[in-house]
Amino acid sequence: MISHAVWHWKQYFRPLYLEDRGACLFGPVKRCFEVFCIYCQSNHVEEPYVSIIKKRQMPRNGLSEEIEREVGQAEGKLFTHRSAFSRASVIQAFLGSAPQLTLQLYISTLQRKVTITRCFFMVLSLLSIVYGALRCNILAIKIKYDEYLVKVKPLAYVCIFLWRSFEIATRVVVLVLFTSVLKAWVVMIILINFLSFFFYPWILFWCSGSPFPENIEKALSRVGTTIVLCFLTFLYAGINMFCWSAVQLKINNPDLISKSQNWYQLLVYYMLRFVENAFLLLMWYLYKTDIYMYVCAPLLILQLLIGYCTAILFMLVFYQFFHPCKKLFSTSVSEGLQEWLRCVCCDCRRQKSCESVGKADLRSPADIDETPSSSKISSMPSEILNPNEFCSI
Repeated sequence: MISHAVWHWKQYFRPLYLEDRGACLFGPVKRCFEVFCIYCQSNHVEEPYVSIIKKRQMPRNGLSEEIEREVGQAEGKLFTHRSAFSRASVIQAFLGSAPQLTLQLYISTLQRKVTITRCFFMVLSLLSIVYGALRCNILAIKIKYDEYLVKVKPLAYVCIFLWRSFEIATRVVVLVLFTSVLKAWVVMIILINFLSFFFYPWILFWCSGSPFPENIEKALSRVGTTIVLCFLTFLYAGINMFCWSAVQLKINNPDLISKSQNWYQLLVYYMLRFVENAFLLLMWYLYKTDIYMYVCAPLLILQLLIGYCTAILFMLVFYQFFHPCKKLFSTSVSEGLQEWLRCVCCDCRRQKSCESVGKADLRSPADIDETPSSSKISSMPSEILNPNEFCSI
């Protein structure tokens, strides 16, 4: 029995199988033709079979109602094709548009000019990448919360669009600036990034000791399953090269997708990416050539770092206010930041107390001996006479 998340992924990778008679290049054309035929026949042919889908609403006042809906065969096929097109946009964005945008911006930087045609295509490439990243976010939400009826509001789309636009644009500019001055070292940077994200799911799988997944597709052999999983990890690494993927691969999971909201991985990713961008910009500043003679380098570096921080800000706003499933979070972003600030303040107080104790222990023994104590005062002979003793004298 194939799980729902694996079925979602299978709908796009189906053109890679032999069962799809349309080749990889003609798969989208065939799907468009089928969608057009289904849409034209939907009101003329009565469907004999329907399937029932059960979804739960978002909790309101602690209660969640279950809704049943009938889905006909035509609607199911349209949903399948729509899912395939959305996954195709992700692959086209990060394996096609992202390298193309980087190359076009690199050529424009070396030539010191940007033509109108090239600028138009660069804008289209950027919008394609942003749309693919947006589809990744929506896909991750629908897979993680599959049992719920998810409705994404327009403001959520706007927030995700701004988040991804700032993140991807600053990342591409940083890579282009570094490549323009250190061409040989950029290969090492790309390989380290790509191989790290490519082998990370496999390392987690090998460390878990889980058996090899066999439930992806019954018609596939062990070699075919390995090829499909390698292609998934290849796409996963390509996405994380430019932005946060939002979908976390988990090969030892039957769904192949981690459904938990791991804030720790999100925090580590953006911290490391910010440090990496700052390091690449520093190397560009130290080794910049004459082509940047009329560029204010410190101002450009500051703008890029602020742009990346702006992307992180929009991401926090999305998870705090506009996430469609924020009611299902165990902790919100604001609560997490408050806990983090409390931990930082407690650590600072502990360090200050340890430093004060250390300073007290470092005092000289002479200073300690000069300090009066209760035992020394009591041992000294008293020179004050009692009234009885004074009368006897």
